[in-house]
Amino acid sequence: MKKRRFLLLITAISALGGLLFGYDTGVINGAQFYLSKYFELSDALKGWVVSSALLGCFIGAIVSGKLSIQVGRKNSLIISAILFAISAFGSGLPSIFPETVSVLVTFRIIGGLGIGIASMNAPMYIAEIAPSSIRGKMVTYYQLAIVLGFFSVFLVTYFIGDTLSQEENVQFGWRRMFWSEMIPSLLFLVCLFFVPKSPRWFVLKGRNDEALKVLKMVQDDINAQNDFIEIQNSINEETVSKTKVNYLSKVILTIIIIGTTLSVLQQFTGINAVLYYGADIFEKALGFGQEDVLKQQILLAFINVIFTFVAMFTVDKFGRKPLIYIGCLGMILGFLLLGVSLQQESVGIISLIGILVFIASFSLSMGPVVWVLLSEMFPNNIRSVAMSIAVSAQWAANFAVSQSFPVIVGSDTNNNSFWNGSLPYFIFIFFIILIIVITYKFVPETKGKSLEEVEAVWK
Repeated sequence: MKKRRFLLLITAISALGGLLFGYDTGVINGAQFYLSKYFELSDALKGWVVSSALLGCFIGAIVSGKLSIQVGRKNSLIISAILFAISAFGSGLPSIFPETVSVLVTFRIIGGLGIGIASMNAPMYIAEIAPSSIRGKMVTYYQLAIVLGFFSVFLVTYFIGDTLSQEENVQFGWRRMFWSEMIPSLLFLVCLFFVPKSPRWFVLKGRNDEALKVLKMVQDDINAQNDFIEIQNSINEETVSKTKVNYLSKVILTIIIIGTTLSVLQQFTGINAVLYYGADIFEKALGFGQEDVLKQQILLAFINVIFTFVAMFTVDKFGRKPLIYIGCLGMILGFLLLGVSLQQESVGIISLIGILVFIASFSLSMGPVVWVLLSEMFPNNIRSVAMSIAVSAQWAANFAVSQSFPVIVGSDTNNNSFWNGSLPYFIFIFFIILIIVITYKFVPETKGKSLEEVEAVWK
């Protein structure tokens, strides 16, 4: 019991990287509603301000593979925490620098670097330290932290926005929203000094005694010894065949393509279009007043949290693939309710239910399960590189969706008499159907398997 509590503690600390992921990407939702008025942003420029951090995420994910090998998963997370704090402070700076959008974008990109590094290293660290029997549940703590980050930032932005007048929010309220991120950033930084390093990283560096010691901290001696032998054998095989690793070989390239495709399609569900631009959707598409916008966002984030808990307690019981199927069907239903109600010009409670059904279904499936699969499916000898590719591709997809969504929403095609503002949601439905097909044909079930057993599936 003591070892299980310690495992839970270090999982919770490392998952704070996910909380900052959610907080940093979510803070722009509440803030952009006011800073867009402050800077008088066009639709295209608004898309750039919102999505600029994703360029940093992309770069951070690319460098995170090599970084995690050189300095370790733990130290990589420490670097990300420092970047989060710098970004939070700089994004809300008053007129110390010239008051331009470029200054804000620069600090948003710095925060993106932190997200990119954390988004690969946090779930990988958890997967590498958790016993296989509960690894799925442990990795879903990362996704839970992400949605808790969204939920908490929506509460914070609502509180800040509610205590200030509209004019005050436009002038300086959005700055306070960015500054609020410094609190979890510094907490994450301090707590990281109390977690051990990854046992697999220790073995990779030839520090076997330290690796076994860490494994014994979180499970009984027999299982720790067995896991240590599996890790050691896998790393030894990697060392022997290291010069022979060909990333363009059919098997390795196939594994990377499958993982990267699944990672990219997580974004093409439209989740971050809803989360980033929720305020605009509620105000413009659904007809809510400005005073209700942030309240609706809190409801959205609450549903996100609840169904992530459902995923946590079912992912190791039902498996990864069944949750994806169930969630995709729910996401399709949700966007159909929203899309058809927009198309028929009958927006209202059905439209809101559609969004909430979509969010609940995503939180049950593609949100947590993709991170679980990415942390499990890649063999040891390519894990860091493959994870880096898959995660960076995900951020590139996130950027594409976030940049294009407001443009598509404001386009003449979307606003003609046929679509009536519903076009983006039918585009997302197409990609969700594609997820079902690809998962059925190409994605292996990893439930209950050790990382080394999953590796054997591909051989």
